[in-house]
Amino acid sequence: MPELPEVETTKASLAPLLGQQVVDVKVFQPKLRWMMPDNLDELVNYTLESVERRAKYLILNFLPVVAQNNAPMSVSKVEPRQLLIHLGMSGSLQQHSYGTDKRKHDHLVVVFNDTANKKSQLHYYDPRRFGSILWHEDYGNKLLDHLGPEPLSKDFTADYLYSLIQRIDLSSQDGNESSSDDTKTNKRLKPITRAIKSVIMEQEVVVGVGNIYATESLYLSGIHPATPANQLSRDQIVILVNHIKEILKKAIKLGGSTLRDFTVASGQTGYFQQTLNVYGRQGESCLHCSTTLENIKLTGRASVYCPNCQPLK
Repeated sequence: MPELPEVETTKASLAPLLGQQVVDVKVFQPKLRWMMPDNLDELVNYTLESVERRAKYLILNFLPVVAQNNAPMSVSKVEPRQLLIHLGMSGSLQQHSYGTDKRKHDHLVVVFNDTANKKSQLHYYDPRRFGSILWHEDYGNKLLDHLGPEPLSKDFTADYLYSLIQRIDLSSQDGNESSSDDTKTNKRLKPITRAIKSVIMEQEVVVGVGNIYATESLYLSGIHPATPANQLSRDQIVILVNHIKEILKKAIKLGGSTLRDFTVASGQTGYFQQTLNVYGRQGESCLHCSTTLENIKLTGRASVYCPNCQPLK
C-alpha cells in the first residue's frame, strides 16, 4: 500500500504538469472504492495550478482557462475545482508520452497540453481498485476533517502524543482555565492502554505512519510494538516521535518504498525498502545484536521486532 512517503513522492513527481492545460479526460473504469464522478470531463480547459497532500490523499487544484479576444489562453481566478485522490492499496499516478496505449488497469487518463503545445498523459493505474478519485467539494469534509496532525508538522510533538496517551489537558497546564464539557470529559478519561504501535497508526492520532514506518520507528526507539501506550515514559515518547520524523524524512528522500508495482508519475520507484531494519525480515538476524527477529499480529497487521533490542517490560 502506498504510504505517506510514497504519496509525498507522487506529489513531487507531478510538478512537471503544473501550469499545463487539461485537453481531454478519458474514464475507462469508474468503479473504484467509490464511483468516480460522471462529470470529470469538466476539467477540460482547466489548468493544474498546484498539488497538495493531506495524510495519504492528494489534492489537485485546478483553475479554469479562458480565451480573451483570440489572445493566448489565460488563467481565471474564479470557479476552481479540486480533485481528491487516494491511491488505495495498489494505485499510482504515472505520466506517459502522448499517444501511449492504456494498460489493463489504467482506469483514468488525463491529457495535458503545455505552453509549447506538447501533449502528455497522466494515467491512474490501480489493479485492485481500492483507490478513489472524487471531487473535493463533495467528500473533502467527510474524509479529511477527522484526521490528526501531519507527522512532519510542528503540531506533532512529544508533548502532544504523551498528553493524548495520558489524557492530560495541556491547556490547563498552560494556565488557561476552561469549563467546557470537552475539557471536563477529557480529565475523566483513562489513559490509552492499547499497544503503542496501534496508537501511532491511528489516523485520528497522527496521519501517515503506516505499518512499515511504525515498525521501523519502534525498532530504532527500542520499544516493543505491543507495549501498552500509557506505560511509556515521556522520554521514550520523545525518542519515538523523533524517530518517526527521521524515518519519514529518510523515506521521502529515497522516494518511498518499492512495493510491488508502485511507481510515481515519472516512472521511478523508491529505494527505502533497501534500508529496512526489521520490517519483512522475520526469522532473520537483528542487524544490531544478531538475535532472531520475531513477528506478532497487532490489529491484524504483522509486527516484526527484535526481542532483545525491544523487550516487552
